[in-house]
Amino acid sequence: MALLEMKGIRKSFSGVPVLKGVDLTVEKGEIHALLGENGAGKSTLMNVLTGTIPCDGGSIRFDGQDLKNITVRKSEQLGIAFVHQELNLFNDLRVFENVFINREITGAFGKLNKKEMIRQSEELFERLGIKMDPKAMVSDLRTGDKQLLEISKALLTGAKLLILDEPTTSLNNDEVEHLFGMVKDLKNKGISFIFISHKMPEIFAYCDSYTVFRNGELIGSGKIADTTPPEVTKLMVGHAEEAGSYKKRKTGDTVLKLENVSGKGFKNISFEVKKGEIIGLTGLQGCGSSELLQCLFGITAPIEGTLEINGKPVKSGSVHKAMKAGVGLLPANRKETSVIPDMSLVENMYLAEQTLSAGKFHINKKAETEKYNRYQKQLNIKAESGNSPIVSLSGGNQQKVFIARWLNTDANILLFDNPTQGIDVGAKEEIYKLILSLANEGKTVLVNTLEIPELQKVADKCLIFYEGQIAGTLSHEEIEEHTVMMMSTGLTETGAKKNDNEVTVK
Repeated sequence: MALLEMKGIRKSFSGVPVLKGVDLTVEKGEIHALLGENGAGKSTLMNVLTGTIPCDGGSIRFDGQDLKNITVRKSEQLGIAFVHQELNLFNDLRVFENVFINREITGAFGKLNKKEMIRQSEELFERLGIKMDPKAMVSDLRTGDKQLLEISKALLTGAKLLILDEPTTSLNNDEVEHLFGMVKDLKNKGISFIFISHKMPEIFAYCDSYTVFRNGELIGSGKIADTTPPEVTKLMVGHAEEAGSYKKRKTGDTVLKLENVSGKGFKNISFEVKKGEIIGLTGLQGCGSSELLQCLFGITAPIEGTLEINGKPVKSGSVHKAMKAGVGLLPANRKETSVIPDMSLVENMYLAEQTLSAGKFHINKKAETEKYNRYQKQLNIKAESGNSPIVSLSGGNQQKVFIARWLNTDANILLFDNPTQGIDVGAKEEIYKLILSLANEGKTVLVNTLEIPELQKVADKCLIFYEGQIAGTLSHEEIEEHTVMMMSTGLTETGAKKNDNEVTVK
């Protein structure tokens, strides 16, 4: 039985159609994948459903009731909750205070009844199988726990339909399993989910049905069991996923050398990287690979060992020195560590280069705009103008601007930390091509990612991290899911746990 029926939904902005009469049906007690590239209309449709924006036409029926003139408050009262990719939590408040934000329990004279809110929070967490201290500061929570807290908040209001927008972007494997374990339990209790994601393995592992949008139009829908990842990808981008264009290339002299380097989050790391080489780094979340990239960029200092960049030893952590040595970092959390939202595309691009040339008396905006225009063409940045705000671009195009930021400094060692996080299938393919192109031009690239298919597309070899150390190194031909996962979890190829031959995998 359908819980939600949206039919013929239309929406235009300034005369430009964004939704062109689309449909969406979600059954009671199902996990429904809403798919499409960035700009396909998914977020607009969800904003219509939750009352954030009005639609221009069409009908909406939810839980047997026809909905008209929907507001945010009305959608919440009906049991529709939107858990955004950017979590709406207050880090400087405690867990129970976030749970009851805008619905605080008060006693005599309007005094907050903290004891009762803590008690109800404990009951809620126990019911959901979540281990969380209601009195803990939200700032002290792991990302996975924050995601569960957001869902808990929605369920406190009696949500019947939860919209999860890229919920696993920053979660490790255990946290993903925990999240979907809870989702499955709630599904069995009749609660429905709309799951917005670009991760095909999760979509096919956990979802029941799917709907695909492209350019504001409904392209296809059906049961997950009746389709395949390549078929869904073709619906999303309009063509079959391109075969990998990886080719071995000639590499030059060693530009990066580590000998028994230890630092915050990693230890005894040794390897060399040559000019024009692409090295993949992977492992479970928190394995130390991301921390290593931060050390190479000077955010943290090596504690011991020898680190050489372009033949020169590096001892103390200094971002400025790393930049001067030709190192650039594309950080993992684009929103918090790369985007300067009040600046234009040109300003976001030239930020790093201007840091290096701080002795100049003024910024030549015309010259910087001309450089941006060259990079826009080279990197295929889809934007109206260099003066457009950075927040107006999709995630994939934002990443291209930040790559241009480092190309503008003449960086020859590029550190990419989870470069395709939160971007769509088509944009991912463009990033892969760009990485290969940069290597062909002589740039050295280190790519840290949790997605093994990415490494198979671009990496000359792969370093697998486990508990802060390199558990193994694989050539391009050897990179495959099973081997990487065995090493990432501390298991040898024979199934024995490292340093513990009594533990085996059946």
